[in-house]
Amino acid sequence: MLHGYGASLLEGLAVTLGVALASLAVACVLGLAGAAAKLSRRPLLAGAAGVYTTLIRGVPDLVLMLLVFYGGQALVNHLAQRFGSDGYIDIDPFVAGVLTIGFIFGAYLTETFRGAFLAVGVGQREAGLAFGMSRWQVLRRITAPQMLRHALPSLSNNWLVLVKSTAIVSLIGLNDMMQKTQQAAGATREPFVFYAAAALLYLLITSVSELGFGWLDRRSARHL
Repeated sequence: MLHGYGASLLEGLAVTLGVALASLAVACVLGLAGAAAKLSRRPLLAGAAGVYTTLIRGVPDLVLMLLVFYGGQALVNHLAQRFGSDGYIDIDPFVAGVLTIGFIFGAYLTETFRGAFLAVGVGQREAGLAFGMSRWQVLRRITAPQMLRHALPSLSNNWLVLVKSTAIVSLIGLNDMMQKTQQAAGATREPFVFYAAAALLYLLITSVSELGFGWLDRRSARHL
């Protein structure tokens, strides 16, 4: 049915999953940093985080992807020439895709983690400090577990959207699932078959992800 292109689609699926997982890791780091900045008492940090979330959430993903890949490549080579380099530096499409998607969803996760942190009662943190715990112990034993429980629904939703957003990395030359699908569709002239197969693979990822997040949600609420 897939004319021998099944293995190629699975190779692309592995690349897509790699991009998605690496992007989620980058997004979580940026989201936690952005949430900490927004919750800080320093106006400069809070203002910078506010500009980041407002700007990134207002620009289309495709525009940012092309800006990072082509604009970033031009900037890197311009700086390299200024420092005396004669060679041309190519930005790896995988790295560009991961950094761009992670940067985009870091803005969304900033609000997710900020809201989750605010959902944990201040009295619980104060009680932990009064009990003699350090701030790190309060964060690790009281705040973080409850914050994760509050963040899971939004984190799950952002992950599902992030997975689908990985399709745009095919536009910068990465051999992900969509790139492999386009190649197979062009070679066989059966676009419907291969795009339907790609849709089913994306649906498989999101379905398994929903089961995984459902298990995490039940586990995080097991003591309630």
